[in-house]
Amino acid sequence: MKEINTTRFGDIEIDEEKIIHFKDGIPAFEDEHEFVLIPYGDESPFLFLQSINTSDLAFAMVNPFVFFSDYEFTIDDEILEEMDIKEQADLLIFAFLTIPSGDVKKTTANLLAPIVINQRTFGAKQLILENTDYTTKHSLGENTEDGE
Repeated sequence: MKEINTTRFGDIEIDEEKIIHFKDGIPAFEDEHEFVLIPYGDESPFLFLQSINTSDLAFAMVNPFVFFSDYEFTIDDEILEEMDIKEQADLLIFAFLTIPSGDVKKTTANLLAPIVINQRTFGAKQLILENTDYTTKHSLGENTEDGE
């Protein structure tokens, strides 16, 4: 176990074997390569991608399929090979969230650039989808059961 300091969660212990590695970093954060997943709650589709090295860098994420059941995209064979993804069960897919200050109901998900994690090797990559109608701002509110 390793202890890291975070601005949002304080000092936390993490399993070093479960550190998520972004070989190329994340676009606009190319120097950030190591992260850990922190669930928002036991049954919640929301979680945080917390940097191991930068205490105040944490991205809010969601399992996009919970809110967008028809969300789909293809991962190129070369990326599957690069990430050593051998089967569907290796994949975890997340979308970054934008949460406007003061109005959580206007939260949006970035479906244009999903986060792909190989849960077997803990390698990760943010894909930028091409030739798609997905954008960086899909409202979560319009996809909840009560419309809020």
